[in-house]
Amino acid sequence: MEFHPKDLPISKTYDLKNEEDAIKAIEDMVHLGFKEKKEGYKVLMPKETKIAKRIGYTVTTGITKGLREKNETRDVKYWTYHHDDEHFAIVLIDNSVLEVLGF
Repeated sequence: MEFHPKDLPISKTYDLKNEEDAIKAIEDMVHLGFKEKKEGYKVLMPKETKIAKRIGYTVTTGITKGLREKNETRDVKYWTYHHDDEHFAIVLIDNSVLEVLGF
């Protein structure tokens, strides 16, 4: 089944402008958790490549680190895509939830 990450159910969207915003969003996502949720999270980033790469790297590695520190499963899938003319986006969701949703 072909799908686009924008089709996944999202529980919360974060509109990040810099790495400091990313750190706050990571803390929130790790606190809310990924396991046992039927939705994922969406992170919007400015379409300036240098900033987007920094934010993307900070988010993906920060989620892994945060979940490891909480001793939670780190089986989180993510996709990066062009969201609109002004944003790139990352959608993050637990892999087991993807299977339950049929993706």
